[in-house]
Amino acid sequence: MRLRGQSGFTLLEVLVALVIATLALGALFSGAVTGLRSVNLSGHYMQAVSRATSHLAAVGIGSPLVASKQEGDDGGGFRWQLSVRPLATASLPDQAGALGRHGKAPRVTLYAISVIIAWRMDGGLRQVELETQKIGPAPPGTP
Repeated sequence: MRLRGQSGFTLLEVLVALVIATLALGALFSGAVTGLRSVNLSGHYMQAVSRATSHLAAVGIGSPLVASKQEGDDGGGFRWQLSVRPLATASLPDQAGALGRHGKAPRVTLYAISVIIAWRMDGGLRQVELETQKIGPAPPGTP
């Protein structure tokens, strides 16, 4: 009980205020840690998408498109897998005498290209997969 003329807080009020402040600081700290993890994760995803885009852009440059599967280390803890597979082959329509060798219309193949960039983070495997299609010359012997 308080006597008249005394001011201040009782021990119980101080303890309740301390518990409330501790809970609030704990929630604030937890939110900050979650935010930092999210920023780190989004940075890895952005880097993975950039790496995958580079791999897709390089397919068919300097060498013809052929069905293949490749993989390797991309540095920085990232691994890549690239898959090229033919989808369909067709002859181009004859346009103004655009015949290929042997007097036949040139044949082209539509290829499905997929690249996966994977990395380990927070005890798990994360990955990004990008897909596209490109047209290239038909492989020899394709009907």
